[in-house]
Amino acid sequence: MRSHSIAEFDGKDGMNWQVVNDGVMGGLSEGKLTPNPAGTMMFSGMLSLENNGGFSTFRSSDLKLDLSSDLGLRLRVKGDGRTYQVRLATDALFRGMEVSFAAEFATMKGEWSEVKVPFADFKGSFRGLDLPKERLDTSKVRRVSILIGDKKQAPFAVELDFIRTYGATAPKG
Repeated sequence: MRSHSIAEFDGKDGMNWQVVNDGVMGGLSEGKLTPNPAGTMMFSGMLSLENNGGFSTFRSSDLKLDLSSDLGLRLRVKGDGRTYQVRLATDALFRGMEVSFAAEFATMKGEWSEVKVPFADFKGSFRGLDLPKERLDTSKVRRVSILIGDKKQAPFAVELDFIRTYGATAPKG
């Protein structure tokens, strides 16, 4: 199966990951990233619904990826049983601001699993406003993010091994 690596979380991919919590809008959620010596990344913290909050995310530095020959994303994760979102940003704008394309994936508590997220499942939105007419242009991916925002005030933790694409099997000779 064809695959393209986006992040291996081994510290060698050159990514500069940044955590953004709901404090940008007055919320009290706290998330943090912790690299593990085994070459994985732990995203953990406390989701708070206080002050109209309720999300924590981490995102990549600026990218220039053409994923148009792939079918979706494949992530290897060990979670807490909660549902997370993987988000992609392109050059799409709404009122001059970046549109976010998101799709959900579930985790199994304490177990490693590989999840596939088809590009067809990604839906456009802007700060919680659904934008059903927006379409993900996989030839212009500028950023990838992981977000927790499931409206459950509780600790969260998901460990990530990699984010890769998947595609159809390459044709034989």
